[in-house]
Amino acid sequence: MSNMKKNISHLVLPLSVMALLIIINLIKGADYFTISMVNGAFYGNIPNILFGASELVILSIGMTLVTGASRGQDISIGVSATITSAVFVQYVLQASEVTLFTIIVGFLLSCLMGLVLGAFNGTLVSVFKVQPMVASLILFTGGRSIAFMIDGKLSPILANDISNKIGTVIPGVPVQTAIILTAVFIAIVAVVFKTTNLRLYVETVGINPNAARLNGINPKKIIFLTFLIMGICTAVAGFIAVNKAGRHDSVNLLKLIMMDAILAVAIGGNSLGGGKFSITGSIIGAYTIEMLNRTLLRLEIDPAMIKVFKAVFIIILMVVASPVVRAFMSKNLDRFRSWRLSSSQQKGPISTTNIARKQGE
Repeated sequence: MSNMKKNISHLVLPLSVMALLIIINLIKGADYFTISMVNGAFYGNIPNILFGASELVILSIGMTLVTGASRGQDISIGVSATITSAVFVQYVLQASEVTLFTIIVGFLLSCLMGLVLGAFNGTLVSVFKVQPMVASLILFTGGRSIAFMIDGKLSPILANDISNKIGTVIPGVPVQTAIILTAVFIAIVAVVFKTTNLRLYVETVGINPNAARLNGINPKKIIFLTFLIMGICTAVAGFIAVNKAGRHDSVNLLKLIMMDAILAVAIGGNSLGGGKFSITGSIIGAYTIEMLNRTLLRLEIDPAMIKVFKAVFIIILMVVASPVVRAFMSKNLDRFRSWRLSSSQQKGPISTTNIARKQGE
């Protein structure tokens, strides 16, 4: 029961922010939850949020694991996704005929590249003890140039029916393909957590690597594993992003998405210092960020000012969620409970005495 209460408490912040954004949107217009069918697919604010946040949700899951184990963040995830998607695009374009098999093989090759990039960052962090943000700074700095070279100094276009269906909808299926792929990925992660001790190992290493070592857990292997998983996440996110766009843009594809991924982890009630984490919180945090972006657009805020409003919102959010504010609120809540308890205890005997007097009369 106590574990359930802790898990729920981690979700208070992201759910509260999401509820606030929903209220703002409902004030703006009561038709916020309206969903319509366009060309055989559902469209509306909610489907658009689910569709737009697909890559961020997947990257936030990987970022949560990396943060939990290494007590740091991988800032190269957007660049890594650009490299992996470049590999996918080049394989598809060089194929004589684009079939479902071609797409699957290209995707698997991009996953392999994601593992290579994850292993690179993971080795620097787990073996050479380089701080995660510094280790991933290498790929962040030079990764887009690598993707540019893979592209052959072009922005290749994916002009085939299968990629179009992955980027939009499959005929006869009213839900966008990106939403389905994201749901499948979340389900796979849930099964992995349910059938393995991955969560326990990651949290143990993040809380105290020395204690983990004494209990037979190899911190280096766990940290390395989380970066490998992060590599897979970048490949999946890059695959979805490039099929959405219909072309590969080495300069702008998922640019600066690592900032939103880190923020999603924080909004999800997770400590950026590692240790215990909530994947559910990070997923809700990712959808909350996408909702925030679309809410600002819906409020007709000047696009040039959106980042300013978003920054102010994030500052307020982080202050409210800070340990100092939480400790202050918890302290005052305990005082209020003690005051109520003492008041009820004082009133109890008086009311009993009054009842006895009335009975005597």
